[in-house]
Amino acid sequence: MADAQRRRIAIPRLLRVFMRHRLGIVGALLLLGFILLVIFAPFVAGADPYKMDLGGVFQPAGSPGHILGTDNYGRDTFSRLLFGGRTSLLIGIVVVALAAVLGTVLGLLAGFYGGWVDFTVMRLVEVFYAFPFLILVIAVMAILGPSIFNVMWVLGLVNWPSYARLVRGQVLSLKKTEFVQAARTTGARDARIIFRHIMPNSITPIIVQATLGMPSAILSSAALGFLGFGVQPPTPEWGNMVNEGKDFILLHPEMILWPGLCILIVVLSFNFIGDALRDSMDPRLSRQLR
Repeated sequence: MADAQRRRIAIPRLLRVFMRHRLGIVGALLLLGFILLVIFAPFVAGADPYKMDLGGVFQPAGSPGHILGTDNYGRDTFSRLLFGGRTSLLIGIVVVALAAVLGTVLGLLAGFYGGWVDFTVMRLVEVFYAFPFLILVIAVMAILGPSIFNVMWVLGLVNWPSYARLVRGQVLSLKKTEFVQAARTTGARDARIIFRHIMPNSITPIIVQATLGMPSAILSSAALGFLGFGVQPPTPEWGNMVNEGKDFILLHPEMILWPGLCILIVVLSFNFIGDALRDSMDPRLSRQLR
């Protein structure tokens, strides 16, 4: 009951401190705008992102019926950006969710039980860190083949070690605390202690890590799309839109400009929000911002 009351008291304080973080507010507003645009893309776009018009290729921005012009196949750039945003944000959310769940569970088990469990998990973490991230992902994607499903689960699989190390450190500092020892004396099972007492007190750094992990996942999926290992055309995705535009960069740089700008804004928005959350949830920094 006391933990629940403390969390209810802490939420207004966190919101108050977050609202004083100007870049965090800017990032939240920009991200909210993007999310609303991609959710209502069928109503906002005004054109089919897959419809080709070979008689109207490379139309400039502001052309009738095409706010941002058309690409090399005559497809509407604005609608492809919106539907591509759906794909990129979906990949980011799924990747972070998979990595956070897998890493949190393994980190909890490693930190709580120690011994051979901790040894095994930490050696797996070191193995994953031993390989260059992008090379490992490209190698796996080359074997499995490019698809949106493979992109999501492969990126999620290679991103879990950061969550596992973070959570393990939190568990090691919490399992010797008085409230955990009190739970043991009452006969609580290990599962209850881990998920009822330890995990809720470790959730703050996980939230911050997930927020900062979103831009990394979006950038990774865009990099794979640019290299041809990610989401495959004609499905719109910001990375493969940049890949399609690279052959026309000198004559029509706008093909790379618009998706690149979307990636930049979304990544910066998540970074701003992550920084604001980190500052809000750090007691020392939050006192300075209040």
